[in-house]
Amino acid sequence: MIFKRTKILATLGPVTSTPEKIEELMKAGVNGFRLNFSHGTHEERDEQIPWIRAASEKAGKPVAILQDLQGPKIRLGGLNENVVVKTGDEIILDHAAEHHDNVLPVQYNLAEKVKPGEPIYIFDGKVRTTVLEITSETAIKLRVENDGILMSRKGINLPDTDFGGDILTPKDMADIEYGADKDIDYVALSFVQSAEDINNLRQILVGLGSSAQIISKIETKAAIKPEALREIVKASDGVMVARGDLAVEAGAEVVPVVQRQIIDLCRRYGKLSIVATQMMASMVDAPEPTRAEVSDVATAVILGSDTVMLSDETANGSYPIETVKAMKKTILYTQEHTPVATFDNVLIDSISRRNSISAAAVKVAEQLGANAIVAETRSGATAVSIAAFRPNLPIISVTSERRTAQQLALSYANKSFVHPDGENAGLEVAKELHSQGYFGEEAPVSVVIVSGKQPGVIGETDTIRVRAL
Repeated sequence: MIFKRTKILATLGPVTSTPEKIEELMKAGVNGFRLNFSHGTHEERDEQIPWIRAASEKAGKPVAILQDLQGPKIRLGGLNENVVVKTGDEIILDHAAEHHDNVLPVQYNLAEKVKPGEPIYIFDGKVRTTVLEITSETAIKLRVENDGILMSRKGINLPDTDFGGDILTPKDMADIEYGADKDIDYVALSFVQSAEDINNLRQILVGLGSSAQIISKIETKAAIKPEALREIVKASDGVMVARGDLAVEAGAEVVPVVQRQIIDLCRRYGKLSIVATQMMASMVDAPEPTRAEVSDVATAVILGSDTVMLSDETANGSYPIETVKAMKKTILYTQEHTPVATFDNVLIDSISRRNSISAAAVKVAEQLGANAIVAETRSGATAVSIAAFRPNLPIISVTSERRTAQQLALSYANKSFVHPDGENAGLEVAKELHSQGYFGEEAPVSVVIVSGKQPGVIGETDTIRVRAL
């Protein structure tokens, strides 16, 4: 049986926003779709979400939908023309002005947040500046630190600026309200700085009746401070290593180390980990990945990441299907030839009956050479707990909740199924899969089943059974 343990999350965009392309992406190996709310309209989402669910139903496999909020992604406004700047030049960013002379419009009132001496990076860090003074209620003066060119609506990064928890913009709030009653499994929060940001969003989602889980995007200097990062991981349902903005804000050299730290913390606390940004960027224009990109994906697999993500490659690229196939091929080869990095502290800070049973189930399954671990789970917590130990065989997650099955589509090694609660729900699904040839022609076939004495009751996992099929 061939299956990939690290999952693939693909961003929908202009080149893939059709029912046919969504089906093709799923057949190629996509387990979840990212809807980037920095672009597109709610009307487009009203089409895309049903397309995804229809493709999922047709393929017979749950897939996750992730709503990625824009957050305080600050950009220049419209410029009359490209602006050439030299080292030592002074420019003014004004939230209330149009472009004239050295005054440039900005789509956020930075005068309310920045302090003199703080760095501001424009155009993905290509032009670096320093704040000289706050010149009015809406304007700040900057000194340019290197020669460069400024263009309309290019992004601005403020690595040392404290937004004081104010990271949800009016646009984000409108998008959250829009998505609250839609079939969305995860909400990704951009530019997280502290655990309080996650707690705030969770209160909003609960108030709106949303059952979506929260993914924290790590892309600020404040978020990667050791204690802050730990608390962010603990407060989140999952964490995305948003390597693009993180490289600009904290320095490209810190990204590989932070990536490893985040994956380790997610394994420690049983949280979803997603590695994102430029994983196969060359395939936007080329039909084959570079060796460096293949190595990048393989590294994420070896570290034990739950999910790897594609952005422009599947949203705007010329080879979206080929990119997914290349990523899947890399994942499969890596997992079959290199073990996941060992990590002794998995779930050590959250000892519970469920976690202890999950650890034992993985050990029993591997010692007995079982074909799969079957997790009977209502909320998904048991399946996630088993996944934290990174078994080298599939986790068949059986749940009565469709939302849980969709969320588990991005969890390491999980293959989820919706089935009514019952005393033998897991065994019934395993037998059905065996009859369909899921375990191949190998004989005998056995599974390790993790369940509770009260099927469907959250938190009652207490039993390990070994069953031949």
